[in-house]
Amino acid sequence: MSWLNWPNRITVARIILIVPLVICLLNLNAGWQGWRYLAIVLFGAMALSDALDGYLARRLHAETVLGRFLDPVGDKLLIACAMVLLSVESTAVAGFKLPSWVPVVAIGKDVITVVGFYVVWATTAELYIQPRFLGKSCTLVQLVMVAYILVAPDLAPVLQGLLPPLYWLAGVLAIAAVVDYLRAGSRHAATRQTDRPEEQR
Repeated sequence: MSWLNWPNRITVARIILIVPLVICLLNLNAGWQGWRYLAIVLFGAMALSDALDGYLARRLHAETVLGRFLDPVGDKLLIACAMVLLSVESTAVAGFKLPSWVPVVAIGKDVITVVGFYVVWATTAELYIQPRFLGKSCTLVQLVMVAYILVAPDLAPVLQGLLPPLYWLAGVLAIAAVVDYLRAGSRHAATRQTDRPEEQR
């Protein structure tokens, strides 16, 4: 199975680890502090794997279409599950509940991006998966934000005060990223539509 190279294996492992992470998050307020620390370890390992699979893909010249698809899917599933659970009173970190508008904006961005992806595919009959700087920046900030919430009870009050700016930064970047993705997809679709007559001649 040539498609299952090491970068893709790491990505698949990250997706599978979402299950135990969700279990830990569901038990954050179960009375045992260890659930939060387990969640921190799992989330940290998964976040690091996100950087590792990309590095290996470039280093080993093992970039594949599947990898370009699975990597953002893994990121979106990880972030969406974590943000939703951290925004619900019963599963939020005590005293550090994530405002509900943050996951709404993040998931809304992903839904719009996926719809745009299918529109481009339906228009051009091509898979257009192109990582963008704003999208990567948004993902990074979201990962940092989730990790920061999980460790917040162990931080000094002055450091806990950095959470609200992180919320707003994540929201602004999500909006900017979806606009950037839509513009890039529209340009690609328009270019392919323009090129088609020339290809037929």
